Amino acid sequence: MLPSERDHYYMRLALREARKGIGRTSPNPCVGAIIVRDQVIVATGYHKKAGTPHAEIHALRQAGALASGATLYVTLEPCNHTGRTPPCSKAIAASGIRRVVVGMQDPNPLVDGSGNSYLQSQGIEVISGVLEAECRAMNRPFLKYITQSLPWVVMKAGMSLDGRISYQPHKSGQMTGAASLRKVHRLRDRVDAILVGNGTVMVDDPSLTTRLPHGGRDPIRIVLDTHLHIPESARLLHLDSSAPTWIFCGTEVSFEKMERIRRSEKVVIYQVGCGADGRVDLRQLLKILASKGISSVLVEGGATIHGAFLREQLVDHVNLFIAPIFAGDSGVSVVEGLNISGHSDAVRLHNVHYRHLKQDIMVAGDVIYGLS
Repeated sequence: MLPSERDHYYMRLALREARKGIGRTSPNPCVGAIIVRDQVIVATGYHKKAGTPHAEIHALRQAGALASGATLYVTLEPCNHTGRTPPCSKAIAASGIRRVVVGMQDPNPLVDGSGNSYLQSQGIEVISGVLEAECRAMNRPFLKYITQSLPWVVMKAGMSLDGRISYQPHKSGQMTGAASLRKVHRLRDRVDAILVGNGTVMVDDPSLTTRLPHGGRDPIRIVLDTHLHIPESARLLHLDSSAPTWIFCGTEVSFEKMERIRRSEKVVIYQVGCGADGRVDLRQLLKILASKGISSVLVEGGATIHGAFLREQLVDHVNLFIAPIFAGDSGVSVVEGLNISGHSDAVRLHNVHYRHLKQDIMVAGDVIYGLS
């Protein structure tokens, strides 16, 4: 049976519920649910945090007896297995729900159609694929994480009109305005981890915390430091934050310095192999992050790190904040170490959108490597 205009309307409301969990559910997806009876919404719910009840359970509990004979709208196929929580499919069947409208099928091999099949076996009408594109777009980090065992990687940079992120080498310098900075902190609030290179730590001594009017959530801070040159006085090593700092270095570093840095309870050091360029192997790094439940990473630079991630074709999305200034020839380019031979090899953006942030402009889009 085909979905109706009413089904699309209620699924949009379920998507609105799901978005309440963005940045809070990893490594689980964001999911929203609406229960409708006689064209009246009797309950809503969204997944709030991994390990807690799913969106459907919140909605069913709120609906109580009103769930019997009603329609459930849910942005993702209900689970049919026991993980940290019981299967939602059985709770739905037990509630008396007569019809379930699903946004998208769950690609998790533990689900992957079995939730819908179970509901149908219980005599429940199931319609799937309603506003599927919107449901998928909201959960791109989860989709990559569950299908490729890699986190979704976002590259972020503030830059001048002539593509500079600083005015002088090895010196910090503000490019963009306050509105762009607020947007950056909202991005931080929605990802699992922020990643920078040791050069950024040496020059800027950043805290990499989330500072929003309502507080926000600090992501895990990741520093790539092949030779463990990070100063022991670096702010990242001494923060009063709910999130730890993870340092990834090579295998040939000072044991004594590692031990001194490890004295902080909020600092963890990982020794990993190096690639052909003699630096930390980025793909191995991302696999380690995924194995620890990290499904999204915001790469904040600097230029060498940006170039390396683009060169290895590991960036999925880009957020560039462009200020209306020229920084001049002495400034550092936003990307270094990326050699492009011609138009056919250029890294380009797809699904591009632009946003004015006071005097700045944000350019955002998905990354395509070479001509498709």
